[in-house]
Amino acid sequence: MIAPPHRIYACFFFFAVTTGALMARLPDIQTHLGVSEGQLGLTMIGMSIGSLISLTVGAPVIERLGFRTTAFFTTLGPSLLFATIPFLPSAPFMFAVLFLVGLLSGALEINLNVEIDRLEARTGKRFMNRAHGFWSVGFFITALFGAMIRQSGLSAGLHMIIIAVIVVLVGGYLIYGATNEPKPVRAHGDADNHRFAFPTIGLLPLCLIGFAAFLVEGAGIDWSAIYMRDVFAVEPFVGGMGLTLFAFFMALMRLTADPIVARYGPRNVAMVMLSFASLGALLVGTAPTAELALLGFALMGAGCSAVYPLAVSAAAQRTDRPASVNVAALGQVSFVVFFMAPPLLGFVAEFIDIRASYLVCLPLLLAGLWASSFALGERKVAAPPGLPPEPLGPNG
Repeated sequence: MIAPPHRIYACFFFFAVTTGALMARLPDIQTHLGVSEGQLGLTMIGMSIGSLISLTVGAPVIERLGFRTTAFFTTLGPSLLFATIPFLPSAPFMFAVLFLVGLLSGALEINLNVEIDRLEARTGKRFMNRAHGFWSVGFFITALFGAMIRQSGLSAGLHMIIIAVIVVLVGGYLIYGATNEPKPVRAHGDADNHRFAFPTIGLLPLCLIGFAAFLVEGAGIDWSAIYMRDVFAVEPFVGGMGLTLFAFFMALMRLTADPIVARYGPRNVAMVMLSFASLGALLVGTAPTAELALLGFALMGAGCSAVYPLAVSAAAQRTDRPASVNVAALGQVSFVVFFMAPPLLGFVAEFIDIRASYLVCLPLLLAGLWASSFALGERKVAAPPGLPPEPLGPNG
């Protein structure tokens, strides 16, 4: 018997594996399409546009379809769409495919996070950080093995087809037996009455927390290898250790954070983690040696790991709108930062220097730390049946 949380973990894991495989083969796809880095970057925007549209208007559709049906489309669909990209004749076709993947990925973000919140409400246990941890593990594994597979000479098309077959067969089997969790009592209204999911005034502090977390994540994932090369002129293996340490500690903390959050509360955990992330960004921005910079990347990965999942939980627990609408609204802001941060930080690196790209993260990290001090409250998950519930924080 497969437990409900494990089916959700699998959805996060397989989506990350699929996306990571595509990222590992981008150099080959760029060569196949015959486009420049700038043209490839514009093509990739298709996914972000699709995600934002889905996050804005997708909540009512997801509520009607339910977790299981939505999971089929959003977990298996991207793997099949990605498998077509190495065979496409031109960049506009790739843009269209990525736009469709973006629609599915935005829906996946809403669907999985809302289902986790409902599972937590029913069981009185925490799963949010661990679920996001499986995304980190999936991305880490596929990035690690993707480089090896590419080195072996396997074509990008065959690589993506193999990934799609694995995801459809294994993922489809795991999702097939899933059931939909009941809505918690706190959910008021209907998502159909909120056709557009935009942040409200009360949601803005949580958006600020997600903003800080995704800014650090973008800086760590996209610029660490270039930073190590340009600042310390290290060999490629050492240069890649920045990303490796960042991804490893992010995954490790997400997989182990739920018991810590259950004991000490979201507010305390988020404030400590954002403090670590701030220290890490400061170390990377000022490190005199490569070793200290690598320590900074490890602190950044650990520090931003559980912050966004905690913000998602707080958004889902609000009682002003349905959970799917608030999660979608928070995802909008966070995805904008995730997609826009790398080019903006690159602009800072080009016109000032690459160290400054990490130092400019500090004010936003401190702002996220300030927002965490009141927006997350001290709420723990509901008590199991038969016990009185714990007091709730300011988000209900």
